[in-house]
Amino acid sequence: MSLYGGVEAGGTKVVVAVGTGPDDLRAEARLPTTTPDETLARVVELLAPHARALDAVGVGSFGPLDLDPASPTYGSITTTPKPGWARVDLRGLLSRALGLPVAIDTDVNAAALAEHRWGAAQDVSHVLYLTVGTGIGGGALIDGRPLHGLVHPEMGHVRLPRARDDAFAGACPYHGDCLEGLASGPALARRWGRPAEELPDDHPAWPTLARELGLALATFVCALSPQRIVIGGGVAQRPGLLPRVREELARALGGYVQSRALGHDLERYVVPPGLGGRSGVLGALALAAEAR
Repeated sequence: MSLYGGVEAGGTKVVVAVGTGPDDLRAEARLPTTTPDETLARVVELLAPHARALDAVGVGSFGPLDLDPASPTYGSITTTPKPGWARVDLRGLLSRALGLPVAIDTDVNAAALAEHRWGAAQDVSHVLYLTVGTGIGGGALIDGRPLHGLVHPEMGHVRLPRARDDAFAGACPYHGDCLEGLASGPALARRWGRPAEELPDDHPAWPTLARELGLALATFVCALSPQRIVIGGGVAQRPGLLPRVREELARALGGYVQSRALGHDLERYVVPPGLGGRSGVLGALALAAEAR
């Protein structure tokens, strides 16, 4: 039976796994994301004992990434604000070190693929996966395939209508008050003066965040027409947040998009990940399987 390696490369942690899916994980390890040399050496160290048994390795990574197979820098990180990681050739370095084919995509495209294959979106073919945590990113599947084009979706950097009394400048180093600059974990901490996990349930941060996420989802619904939206990430796990986001999505659409999913079935339309926190690394395994 085929066996795969999976790497979920996040901005704060990396998850490495060996297996074929959620019911067959034979090894799994987590390590902090430090420098590229240190982090990738540790990834190779974890996968090398399994290399002879592996058919391929999949990588779901933070980005932006160069995903153009015709590009000389295919598989590299491009303009990330994470210090030291710009222009790192993830795909090439791992492929050469392990002697294996390496498939690469964004971490959120990988998570969308995993949720479609094994999780909360198995019954649909057009899927949006949004992660709300240290950063905000969105991945999309169209007819079950990850969406690419000029580059890849950068949903965390869409601009939103601002509330009239909202003077927060935003936390994104590129755009200020884009979605990530307003609604990510670091943005919440900067706006409200303490980390999101320390904010009480009745804090105004939560209706503000729900409004911003609802507006963003309305944009994605109108542009991509997903059949299911899966929202993951640490910030999105806040109890009571998803019901508020659903309400704000319906309010932002204003009844214009007519679908049963946006009416009586809204709770089944905007959902948490069926795979919990493993969507990314399982998606990396799925990428490896498809590469083979």
